[in-house]
Amino acid sequence: MMTTKPSTPRGKVYFIGAGPGAPDLITVRGAEIISTAACIIYAGSLVNVRLFEHCQAPLHDSSTLHLAEIVELMVSTCEKGGDVARVHTGDPSLYGAIKEQMLRLEEKNIEWEVVPGVTSAFGAAAALGVELTLPEVTQSLIITRRGGRTPVPELESLPRLAAHQATIMIYLSVSMIEDVVAELLQGGYQESTPVAVVMKATWPDEQIVRGTLADISVKVRVEKITKTALICVGQVFGDNPFKAASKLYDRHFSHALRKGEQG
Repeated sequence: MMTTKPSTPRGKVYFIGAGPGAPDLITVRGAEIISTAACIIYAGSLVNVRLFEHCQAPLHDSSTLHLAEIVELMVSTCEKGGDVARVHTGDPSLYGAIKEQMLRLEEKNIEWEVVPGVTSAFGAAAALGVELTLPEVTQSLIITRRGGRTPVPELESLPRLAAHQATIMIYLSVSMIEDVVAELLQGGYQESTPVAVVMKATWPDEQIVRGTLADISVKVRVEKITKTALICVGQVFGDNPFKAASKLYDRHFSHALRKGEQG
């Protein structure tokens, strides 16, 4: 009687957010998956390779690969029963180009999962020591980028977003800093609006440039910052933006877990 050999269970692809740069800012879940993966595909110079110091799996820099090559590498590993750690900078849901990879994997019946990470917006906020949503200053955070070789929808152009006067964190745009400033001013921000440009937040060579919309372009050019930097705009980045304490800890404010004091 002939028996059939059971097929090897397929592996899985994990899209992992590596955090903004510091190797200890990856989540515990993400680090554990990386440590046991059969294949690691990471986003070039954007991901700190110190994350992989104790890994035995082969490393593949995705900056040298196109989509079909990346997917082929994932599929071949999974079909042999190995898991793939697809490591993106920050959080993969922001400018990570993961949806196109997911769709290709689904066509091949390969299972995937997303492991969230700390985006550079929050790494920058930590480096600056700011609260992005200060009471009576702004309660909204806009994360965006300026249109360049890859366009953005017209309704999301910087002049339109600037009209909200919210805290705004602008990715992938520091090389166009003069255009960014011009469009923010066009949309309603004042020249006196505080700005901080944070390059490589949480990395050992992190650099911070502070100014206003009136002078930030010159300061950034002097420092020769042209990439891997976040433009942070809004009153919360000023020297003294605090206006009012939160109601959350106000002794006179009642909520579901605490009764406020009278008088």
